[in-house]
Amino acid sequence: MRFKAKRCGVQFSPPAIVLIYEQSDTKKVRKRTIPVRSFSKYSDYSVAAERLKNNPRHRDYLEGVSQNQLEKLHIILRDHLKGVSLKQSLASFHLDPDQDLNKLDDEELARKKGQMDELFEKNRTQKDDPDFVYDVEVDFTKNPNEKCSWDEESDDGF
Repeated sequence: MRFKAKRCGVQFSPPAIVLIYEQSDTKKVRKRTIPVRSFSKYSDYSVAAERLKNNPRHRDYLEGVSQNQLEKLHIILRDHLKGVSLKQSLASFHLDPDQDLNKLDDEELARKKGQMDELFEKNRTQKDDPDFVYDVEVDFTKNPNEKCSWDEESDDGF
């Protein structure tokens, strides 16, 4: 890899992905602005991100940037084109454990599921990891003050 991505962001006018990267041979930190063309508020962010990542002109620079990160940046750009503020757009990426996911539309639900998948992959330990333990036993002691109806015995015998 000739380029190591350090930071990635968006520029609203004109729409572009801004990449801060380090050249591996000279160790110089540089900035590259990659224009996002043919992108509107109706565009599919995943297709646009994939097209940008596979573009031969930018492929080497974006090699260290995940597809998920590029999709997030395209979502922020699309939200801006729809008139959504940056604060609201960034808040939509926040995972709230008390939020009812059944009330979300398909796009927002896919966004939240993507975030959960990313968080899972980040926290997952694999067999090759130094802190991997094969058989983990955890005691989840029940709070004696907390009562649940499904914990009580029923007359059905189940």
